[in-house]
Amino acid sequence: MPSDARDAAVIGSGPNGLTAAVTLARAGRGVRVYEAADHIGGGAHTEELTLPGFRHDVCSAVHPLGAGSPAFGELGLEDHGLEWLHGDIAMAHPLPDGTAAVLARSMDETVASLDDGRRGYRALVSPFLGRWDELAAEVLRPVLARFPRHPVLLAQLGLSAIMPMNALGGLVGPRTRALLAGMAGHSATPLSTPITTAAALVFAIAGHEVGWPIPRGGSQAVSDALASVLRAHGGKIVTGHPVATLDELPAARAYLFDTSPDGLTAIAGSRLSRRYRRRLARYRYGPSVFKIDYALSEPIPWKAEECRRAPTLHIGGTYEEVAEALATLAKGRPAEKPLLVASQPSILDPTRAPEGKHTLWAYGHVPNGWSGDLTDVIDDQIERFAPGFRDVVLARSTLGPADFQARNANLVGGDIACGAMRGLQALFRPVITPVPYATPDPSIYLCSQATPPGPGVHGMCGWHAARVVLKRVFGADPWTGSTPPITG
Repeated sequence: MPSDARDAAVIGSGPNGLTAAVTLARAGRGVRVYEAADHIGGGAHTEELTLPGFRHDVCSAVHPLGAGSPAFGELGLEDHGLEWLHGDIAMAHPLPDGTAAVLARSMDETVASLDDGRRGYRALVSPFLGRWDELAAEVLRPVLARFPRHPVLLAQLGLSAIMPMNALGGLVGPRTRALLAGMAGHSATPLSTPITTAAALVFAIAGHEVGWPIPRGGSQAVSDALASVLRAHGGKIVTGHPVATLDELPAARAYLFDTSPDGLTAIAGSRLSRRYRRRLARYRYGPSVFKIDYALSEPIPWKAEECRRAPTLHIGGTYEEVAEALATLAKGRPAEKPLLVASQPSILDPTRAPEGKHTLWAYGHVPNGWSGDLTDVIDDQIERFAPGFRDVVLARSTLGPADFQARNANLVGGDIACGAMRGLQALFRPVITPVPYATPDPSIYLCSQATPPGPGVHGMCGWHAARVVLKRVFGADPWTGSTPPITG
């Protein structure tokens, strides 16, 4: 049992906050989580947004790093109700000719959908297959934390990953470029930006090695499993408890913030140095999204058969169209033909809709704080690859930038990534330092996706932050097995 129920207080119950809390509780520390909303999960939350019986993920629905997360793997979430559902095709990218490029678990099936045979895609990805555990330990951590344990592997990845996506033109064919561009587009930055290839490669490798599964019951299942582990180790969660200042909380030896840098400053700014606050003030927030959840009367009539089997889709057309959409976004306006990230979970998970019915979750990027309506644009883009789509729509629920921020104050301007993934900030978040989770106050830490490795439902930000706290605050050795420690 915990020695002190106030060893640590965690502000925010998103996947990173809960992962941090569980990591501390499993080490015997007393932990209490404070959540402003009346439910846990932050961006990993599921509700009936359209019609009764249709369960939709409010924010995050696609988890390309979830099943391969070292943090989730260590915490044993499957023993607490989490079930990952895998399709044989992880992701499909429909193309204007009525076919689709796919990311399948099978390399052969993936390459068969492309246009460069044994060259191109296979040459880029194959060298890393079978080494996911080593690769994840290197790329899902702070850059400056320690010298790489697998420097050759990391250097080999880096030679390709550091390039902008538009530099791959001579190495891969048009269909492969489109597939990779859709994955790179998760960063919401122009494809001429350095390291845009990194996201595409990591997502592709994960697709082959561990899949891009969806959790049965929705993203809420991830949060519920983390909460179950936490409670099993004596941790407590208090919902409906917004925190304006640390003075409102019982004294604790450590405070971990699963918030934006703005939220950290607002709540704990009086305890942070002026210099550190100035550095946080330079942190940049990125584009937002406009999301639509659909209740459907039947499966979507995709032109490409592969799209009917894929739980995740990137709907953006050719490489050139994806590049144009992201370049337009960088100019401060949404694209007329946006890249849509979409999920149709009910093809794998019957709990998400009434029998015979289906759900679709789709978003397109828009500028931070944008106040327009992208409904018709998103409908048109889906209809382009699935003629008759509008005929199967029973109901829609839309969320724009202001709606996202109203639901979760950490999504500043509707930025679901909690910070732009561009320039140095893509690697060093929220400031450049070997241990980015720590602040000048030895009791205050940041554990949100504004820290490395950044956005996604993988818990790694909270996992790293909690291990730093165990070492610095409690003098414990938090490392088990072969996991390498963070220095500092």
